[in-house]
Amino acid sequence: MADKKQAYPASFDIDYPAKLDRVSSFFRIFWSIPILVIAGLLTASEVTTYTDQAGNVVTQTGGSFAGALFAATVLMILFRQRYPKWWFTFNLELNRFTTRVGAYLFLLTDVYPSTEDEQSVHLNATYPDVKQDLSRWMPLFKWFLAIPHYLVLGVLAIGAAVATIIAWFAILFTGKYPKGLFDFVVGVGRWSWRVTAYAFLLITDQYPPF
Repeated sequence: MADKKQAYPASFDIDYPAKLDRVSSFFRIFWSIPILVIAGLLTASEVTTYTDQAGNVVTQTGGSFAGALFAATVLMILFRQRYPKWWFTFNLELNRFTTRVGAYLFLLTDVYPSTEDEQSVHLNATYPDVKQDLSRWMPLFKWFLAIPHYLVLGVLAIGAAVATIIAWFAILFTGKYPKGLFDFVVGVGRWSWRVTAYAFLLITDQYPPF
């Protein structure tokens, strides 16, 4: 199993904490607010509100920078067979940051998320050789081919939320995150990251394993 994880060009793991702080875990949702605001500013869509000629208030939602970068990457692979390294690096670092925020919010670590340091959250991806590793037409279809994964991940996300609630009570009483629940939640995150790398970061044509 470990070999398969290493072989896929997108990997994710979190160091299992021996002990977690009860007070920090109890107030985690509140202590996460500042870093959630920062993450939200980096990933949120642009919202524009204006009044039309009839006097009605109209709100339009535009794409985020990450969404625009996805579209640009599709076009670059399709027409130029190139994936600019700085685009890849930006996407990877943004996902690393938001994953650290998620790990903190979901009680998988007590360490407040850094905007730069890896900490205990290890999320990696392999920069592709576009001409050798990627088909120029696949970016047009990957989002569709990944639909079975979306459906399964939707169910697993509910399970991960329930596991987090159970773990929250366990931490308050024992100071530990049950290892089985921890592995399950991290496993869901690993699966989600593989699908993201395949369908949205477009770094591989290798279909994510179930």
